[in-house]
Amino acid sequence: MVDPLSDVIGLLRPRAVFTKGISGAGRWGVRYGDFGYPSFAAVIEGACRLAVDGQAALTLDAGDFILLPTTPGFTMTGFEPVAPEPVDPHAAAQATAELRHGRQDGPPDVRILGGYFVTEAGNGDLFLSLLPKQIHVRGVERLSVLVRLLIGEAAAAQPGRGLVLARLVEILLVEALRLAQAPDAPAGLLRGLGDGRLAEAIRRMHADPARPWTMAELARAAALSRSAFFERFSRHVGVPPMEYLLAWRMALAKDLLRRGEGGLAEVAARVGYGSASTFSTAFSRHVGQPPGRYARAPLP
Repeated sequence: MVDPLSDVIGLLRPRAVFTKGISGAGRWGVRYGDFGYPSFAAVIEGACRLAVDGQAALTLDAGDFILLPTTPGFTMTGFEPVAPEPVDPHAAAQATAELRHGRQDGPPDVRILGGYFVTEAGNGDLFLSLLPKQIHVRGVERLSVLVRLLIGEAAAAQPGRGLVLARLVEILLVEALRLAQAPDAPAGLLRGLGDGRLAEAIRRMHADPARPWTMAELARAAALSRSAFFERFSRHVGVPPMEYLLAWRMALAKDLLRRGEGGLAEVAARVGYGSASTFSTAFSRHVGQPPGRYARAPLP
């Protein structure tokens, strides 16, 4: 059976993963600006407070896991009143040693293993737009184990390091997103896949993106009327059905172009376009540049 979540995560192709330890002691607090890259953290011992912009504040305890798909600004503190110290997230990301906040000597009050990753250019926008802004999972040891494996692999200069890191990040994402599925989840892919009727329509789009799908066909797959399907899909996934289909086709096209898999006409056919010129027009409108230029552009 086609698995849309695996499809989307597979297109991310993490190409760089950075990890480190973070700790805090005494009276401490930091305020990070917007970062933009997907980041994650697992609390190994102790506890702290986390307030991500636009989200409810959290108390993070040992065993907790947090995933921030776009890492907006956030404040992290201990439990004593403090004026948070501003931190440039890009400068902090360059540091290789453990980050220690607050009192520098003695045992820490909280220890965190965290990191971030950079995805293959072009397809992160689809993935990120369909995820909750903050994913918080409590007490799942396997997520902490995965983060420890990431930390250890990142620190070792072993053959195959890049491949192992990329696969560990993909597994980490799948595990976290599985655990985050809930009927009351924010609109996005997870909520859509949690609805049995919508999930069937999404699976069919992913299984055969080249098919000239109509709203009526997708509604029948979901066993809903056209109007009910459109409203339910838009409310649960956050975009209308045909807009999601277009985004998925363009994500596939960007991946094919980057990897040089076929000429323009072949790529067009694989994502549902009858001619290279029709595809080129649609791609340019959606992506902002012609497919040929996109394929030749260096990775950022």
